[in-house]
Amino acid sequence: MQVMKSPFLIILTIVITSLRVMGQSAADLQDLADLERQLDSLLNRQPKNEWVFGLGFGNNPAYGGKTTDAFRPVNMKSFLSPNVSYNHKSGLYASTYAYYLLGAEQRPWFELDLNAGYDYTKHRNFIAGGSYTKYFYRDSTDVPPTPITNELFAYFFWRKWWLEPGISLDFGWGKYNETDGRNSLSVKGNDFNIILDVRHPFIFLDVLKKKDAVLLMPVASLTSGTAKYFSNLKSFRYVSRSNIAKKQGKGRRRRPDMDVPVETALSDGSAFQPRAVDLGVRASYIIGKVAISPSYTVFKLFQGEDTSITGYFTASISVTL
Repeated sequence: MQVMKSPFLIILTIVITSLRVMGQSAADLQDLADLERQLDSLLNRQPKNEWVFGLGFGNNPAYGGKTTDAFRPVNMKSFLSPNVSYNHKSGLYASTYAYYLLGAEQRPWFELDLNAGYDYTKHRNFIAGGSYTKYFYRDSTDVPPTPITNELFAYFFWRKWWLEPGISLDFGWGKYNETDGRNSLSVKGNDFNIILDVRHPFIFLDVLKKKDAVLLMPVASLTSGTAKYFSNLKSFRYVSRSNIAKKQGKGRRRRPDMDVPVETALSDGSAFQPRAVDLGVRASYIIGKVAISPSYTVFKLFQGEDTSITGYFTASISVTL
């Protein structure tokens, strides 16, 4: 960790926030909230109970028309995400995120996330934590369906070295049902991922005025795991058309002329393997009770139709009471 006073970061932050690149989904907004809690730990602030109200921006995979077609390409639509969280001084926290899709064909409020977890940030040499998230999706022709509606996430970072290594474990599971007349399909499944990170935080104090602070954190990551389903898991930070243009998994379909459900294999699934490598810059500027948190990431997928280097941007603003 380095603490310094410099106007350089303000210029860099403006550059980052002005980049016109692809936004990203729910997981990244929660990552930015985690970043703000880590900044409190790095600055050795006294833990206290607090409410945080925020608004995030990103893009979400969406269908381009009114009719759901699992085998056609999807496009990206911007969303706004109002959110509120309660952080207890013990490290426990709970939060809720709602998502409003701009340009939606119907039902723009397409998702609600409930999250609860614990962060241990009191030790000088490491931080660790875990969380559970429940995802609620509205039946919408704009958003691809997914069976992944539950997530367990755990992380550990060693902070004693200049380069901080870390590991995160991410497991998602669930099911969803589709009904069309007498036809019904129940799809259930799970995804598991491991994320290896290396990062270093830079802290700038008194950038614009006394008692403000900025955290700049470059992060390099390798994500390995399964990618059988479209989801908002923390490990699923990338948009791969090859992954979400087709429904995947195994389900049970009820034929219209029979009452007995029959197995329907929708795909062969996806084995555990290296998925992507990325390099990102996460920032958080805190002035008084207001925090502005932009993030920019470039990544390269190892599988799929498009393995070129791609970038995306996410941002949020929050007020702490």
